[in-house]
Amino acid sequence: MPPCALSHEKRDLNQGAVRGEFIEPLACMDFMEFFLDTADVDEIREIAAWGILDGVTTNPSLIKKSGRDFKEVVREIAGICSGPISAEVTAMDTDGMVAQGRELKAALPDNVIIKIPCTPEGLAATKILTDEGIDTNVTLIFSASQALMAAKAGATYVSPFIGRIDDTGHDGMELIAEIMNTWANYDLETKVLAASIRHPTHVLQCIQLGAHTATMPAKTFRQLMSHPLTDRGLEGFMRDWAEVEKAGKA
Repeated sequence: MPPCALSHEKRDLNQGAVRGEFIEPLACMDFMEFFLDTADVDEIREIAAWGILDGVTTNPSLIKKSGRDFKEVVREIAGICSGPISAEVTAMDTDGMVAQGRELKAALPDNVIIKIPCTPEGLAATKILTDEGIDTNVTLIFSASQALMAAKAGATYVSPFIGRIDDTGHDGMELIAEIMNTWANYDLETKVLAASIRHPTHVLQCIQLGAHTATMPAKTFRQLMSHPLTDRGLEGFMRDWAEVEKAGKA
């Protein structure tokens, strides 16, 4: 579904999310997609069991960390999660990216999509693969202009990296705001996949800004579901219920 066309007033509200101001909800948006950023199959099984995992992103660094064969681990991941699984090409030239993308699609399950770097060669490869019906995720995006060019090439997802911008002393969430404001001007089917997420506040701000998808480590998934008042309330309920049972009134 293409993103909603927002008024200029609402786009200003979106920018306010970075400052913690109230954001008017966008009634025509679907739920945000929650992706897991890992190649650890145990983590994927854990989060998939919650029933809310929509996809998984991998990259060469995560594959290296897993210590396993690339295709073997991606194939196993695709069997755990039925949503999009990003598998990244490593060629730097257009022909090489296209060849690797085709080979990966032929060798791996249907829900695997091809992850491509945001370079001129990558845009050309994205256009070719898109025309062949192969879904793509254009990664390493650090500007709204890069995101829009990738969308124009037909990318299924564009992945702006929030945390890496934060590492330079700038605010990565400003990039998400710029991209979502840009998306509001056009009828685009490409989804904005916020990546390099470091903590739950990143996710909350992406939700408020209307990003379609967020990919995050398992640690962040757990943090999003954890709250001391939830734990305290549950402890109180269970303590009271134990007394009900003890009194034979259960």
